[in-house]
Amino acid sequence: MDHPAPFCVGVVGAGRVGAVLGAALARAGHDMVGVAAESEGSRARAALFLPGVPVLSPLEVAKRCELLLLAVPDDTLPRLVQGLGADLPDVVAHVSGRHGLAVLGDVPTPLAIHPVYPFTGGPAELTGVQWGVTAHDLALADRLVTDMGGVPVHVAEELRPLWHAALAHGANHLVTLVASAADMLRQAGAEDPGAVLRPLLTAALDGALERGIDALTGPVVRGDAGTVRAHLDVVPDKDLYVALARETARRAGTQTVFEDVLK
Repeated sequence: MDHPAPFCVGVVGAGRVGAVLGAALARAGHDMVGVAAESEGSRARAALFLPGVPVLSPLEVAKRCELLLLAVPDDTLPRLVQGLGADLPDVVAHVSGRHGLAVLGDVPTPLAIHPVYPFTGGPAELTGVQWGVTAHDLALADRLVTDMGGVPVHVAEELRPLWHAALAHGANHLVTLVASAADMLRQAGAEDPGAVLRPLLTAALDGALERGIDALTGPVVRGDAGTVRAHLDVVPDKDLYVALARETARRAGTQTVFEDVLK
């Protein structure tokens, strides 16, 4: 199909993601014709990021636009698509990481474009952000992503859940791990755990991204079973420590050293 420039774009969901992406599309020259924002917070973000864009019902937004961007929670997306039904335009994009194209049903041009970015509700710098893209019309999907400053990464439909699991595992569980370490440092007397952890964790993250498990340091890779045993005597969240230590030992090839320690 031909890809007119600019699109008349509607956004359903002016939460932390939708309002920011709508603004990015507007900056790229697309014509924002409507936004659906139900909560007070969403209406405030719509006013901030999409000033002058009419706030309408999802159905009204869908009827006005050529391209509909759906930025709603994963579990809400199937119900929203079903509810809009025949009123969906020909081109519909969603930003879910988990879902692929099947959730959009019979839409002629379905696009799944998932930005790998920790949206916080404020301004976002999307330049260089990687996006997981699944589409029959990859040229169109790639164009929309690049319009917003992003870099498309093509993900097969059946691999969308794995894509999303990898990102959630890496980012969400990292936050849990760092929070746990910070709690222990406070108990050990550190007034500013972030100042203690930041250089260590920054170096560890950079090393892991560059060299994988070869960047590993510490007692598990050295096979210091006595040190790990001493840790287990004092850590408050023993289950988390043991689970991570077991996987670290497996990847480092030292699991036999810790068989008795990490029971």
